[in-house]
Amino acid sequence: MGDVAVLHTGQKMPLIGLGTWKSKSGMVKQAVLWALEAGYRHIDCAAIYGNEAEIGEALQEAFGPDKALTRNDVFITSKLWNTRHHPDDVEPSLMKTLKDLKLDYLDLYLIHWPLGFQRGDDPFPKAEDGTMLYDTTDYKLTWAAMEKLVDKGLIKSIGLSNFNSRQLDDVLSVARIKPTVLQVESHPCLAQVELLDHCRKQDVVMTAYSPLGSPDRAWKQPDEPVILEEPLLTALAEKYKKSPAQVILRWQVQRGVVTIPKSVTESRIKENIQVFDFTLEDQEMKSVTALNKGWRYIVPSITVEGRRVPRDAGHPHFPFNDPY
Repeated sequence: MGDVAVLHTGQKMPLIGLGTWKSKSGMVKQAVLWALEAGYRHIDCAAIYGNEAEIGEALQEAFGPDKALTRNDVFITSKLWNTRHHPDDVEPSLMKTLKDLKLDYLDLYLIHWPLGFQRGDDPFPKAEDGTMLYDTTDYKLTWAAMEKLVDKGLIKSIGLSNFNSRQLDDVLSVARIKPTVLQVESHPCLAQVELLDHCRKQDVVMTAYSPLGSPDRAWKQPDEPVILEEPLLTALAEKYKKSPAQVILRWQVQRGVVTIPKSVTESRIKENIQVFDFTLEDQEMKSVTALNKGWRYIVPSITVEGRRVPRDAGHPHFPFNDPY
């Protein structure tokens, strides 16, 4: 398989990319520069992360006729936020992202979530009682607006993020330009076996975010098991003289899943891409997949009476009410 996934457009998407969610300002520029220096050729961004302008500074420093890299060497993804689902808002949102990233085009643009929020400049619009103000624009209309951006040469391909299999099929049923990628949470405790199989049948590449279980997320419970401390993974790490994180990333890329670990630490950034010099045996692959518990960590939530509950479960396009 090598180190790339081939999209149905013919584009080659590197199987390991640098994730930039939760990468703070003042740190993300250096993280991107370290990643490019370490051999990464895939950067995953999103408008809502609030750091695209700083990533743009790094890209501007890295690309150029007198530099080792040109724009065409690096696969760059961004995402359309929930308040921008109205067809009239899609192109302006992309243009803002391109301006921030200092780019003429994106390799991939994703609809970040299937559910929309009320239009406007507040990224998380709320009513007085603290509940979210939603918008029910049909994501198929949003998709049609995304297709026009491909026609204009502003994006090479378009895809989805956090959609379930039924919603993916819903888009495919009307798509003039097919989605190339579905980006979802995936790690050994959420192996996404059925969804991955479904994507393969539809010729859609799956990308895994939070591939190490997002241990730095704010709502992590203190008594929650840590994926990186799972005995099977530590045993495999010892066998292959790798870290548990590298074993997880190897498991994903060996399944053909594009994976975007986030880090702002130089040593970890370097480590996370060093997964192409060993191969897990078939039984080891099955054993890692068997760790699946269906644990979804990244569900937008609010605290009600002291416990966290899904924030958007009542929205008609909430993706996690379906099995996969």
